[in-house]
Amino acid sequence: MANSVAEQAAGPGEVSSSKGGARLRLPVTRGWRLTDAPAAWLLITPVIVLFGISVVYPLFDTIRISFFDIKGLAPAKWVGLGNYVTLFGDATFRNTLLTTLIFTVGTTVISVSLGWALAMLCAFAPAQTTPFRGMMFVTFGISEAVSGYMWLNILRPDKAGLLNAVIGIFVPGYAHSWLGDPNTALWALIFVASWSGVGLPLMLCFAAVQSIPRTVLEAAYMDGAKPFSIMRHIMMPLSLPGVRVAVFINLLGALRAFDIIYVMTGGGPVRATETVGYFMYRESMTQFKLGYGAAATVVLLVAVLVISIPAIIQRTAGAK
Repeated sequence: MANSVAEQAAGPGEVSSSKGGARLRLPVTRGWRLTDAPAAWLLITPVIVLFGISVVYPLFDTIRISFFDIKGLAPAKWVGLGNYVTLFGDATFRNTLLTTLIFTVGTTVISVSLGWALAMLCAFAPAQTTPFRGMMFVTFGISEAVSGYMWLNILRPDKAGLLNAVIGIFVPGYAHSWLGDPNTALWALIFVASWSGVGLPLMLCFAAVQSIPRTVLEAAYMDGAKPFSIMRHIMMPLSLPGVRVAVFINLLGALRAFDIIYVMTGGGPVRATETVGYFMYRESMTQFKLGYGAAATVVLLVAVLVISIPAIIQRTAGAK
């Protein structure tokens, strides 16, 4: 009876409770009401408008253009799926798809594997490796264009190139055109892109290791486990969520890579480093075949969705 009287005495939006003769007023969280809708729409409308202008409209317009044959300033001609049929019948584009696959898989495997391994090593001495982790993460923050220009000097084809100079210490007179040789240009590009992308996997995997309860590691130490066994059987399995996020981000970044290819090789030599992203730029902006380039863009979009949707569904299911 006393409790009901106390609850009636409480103000709106509060619940009164008595404990030990003292009365406490506890705030009650109010749920969403219909009257909140105007304010909510007022706050979200600018975001929706900007998203529609910068993402939704260009997306649908690109899909629309892909069904037309547009060459320069000539009138657009409806061809339906003709651009796609021509695209997949083009041997150059099929080679571009293979190059994109090699570049994407190679960059992701190298950067994530190296970042994961470094994260495991840094986890044993987190305080002492803070400067090292900071320097490695800086490589991820450098723009692809700046990174490309920096590595151009390292991979110069003459003896002035840093890589050739280092090899020349052991092999006098050595000089190799790393970016001018079709056999090495793609692998050199993969190495540079991996160097730029190793910082993010390092930080994600390191954060995943840091979230492991200390009691688990202490129990392993007390049971006599060696550092390598702890890393293999505890740290590596429990850091897999960070690895999955790193793989997802690096895959998307490698698929849409353009700046570093444009700066370092321009898709050459003889289109040996041309990915789908650079192919659509070449066809649209240099060959002025807008419809054909738009079709390549849609193919790239589908590839991104194929990778993104399963990852998003998995993360959403895990959150629930």
